[in-house]
Amino acid sequence: MPEYRVGEVAELMSVSSDTVRRLVDSGQVRTVRTANGQRLVDGGDLARFLAEQGGAAAPSWPEARESARNHFPGIVTRVVKDGVMAQVDIQAGPHRIVSLMTREAADELALKPGVRAIAAVKSTNVVVELPR
Repeated sequence: MPEYRVGEVAELMSVSSDTVRRLVDSGQVRTVRTANGQRLVDGGDLARFLAEQGGAAAPSWPEARESARNHFPGIVTRVVKDGVMAQVDIQAGPHRIVSLMTREAADELALKPGVRAIAAVKSTNVVVELPR
């Protein structure tokens, strides 16, 4: 499972490191201490917390290679796989992005709760209808 330093969690949540430390001190987010005393947040626990809270403002990671308007950096909160397909939920700021992909693709990317990911949205059509 991935682990994140307090500063990385702050970046993911678009808050200060002090805010993350307060979340840790209040027990809302669990950490473990390394041999040199550094706090590390378990990625799975962070995914659970973000999913429960509905996320935070999305960070702007330099890894996004294209227009920011169609890239949503976040953290994987859930992966459901069957024989052929996988559903991957990403909490990107206040947005929950759901992606359907092949199980093989999810396995190759090693997607699991707590992994940082960028949802890239490509669409040619968006249909909006009004109720009758």
